[in-house]
Amino acid sequence: MSVIIAVLRKPPLWPVALKQIWRIRKSNWYKRPPFLPVPEKSYIDFRIHTAYGSSEDFSRLATDVVTYLKWCRDWPSRK
Repeated sequence: MSVIIAVLRKPPLWPVALKQIWRIRKSNWYKRPPFLPVPEKSYIDFRIHTAYGSSEDFSRLATDVVTYLKWCRDWPSRK
């Protein structure tokens, strides 16, 4: 929940956040409840484990997500 709040506090990152969620959405998300384009739980668990290891301390998670979204926004895109 802290990640969502951190992103909601940064309106300039909303389009980037939506784009990133869309990119990692589950295949055929529209065929299964809850009918939302969200990633697989196993994918999120894998990404968190690769970032933080087996630690249960996710106190930096919200800050790290905001930093990642800023990086995505500032990365030069191919047009």
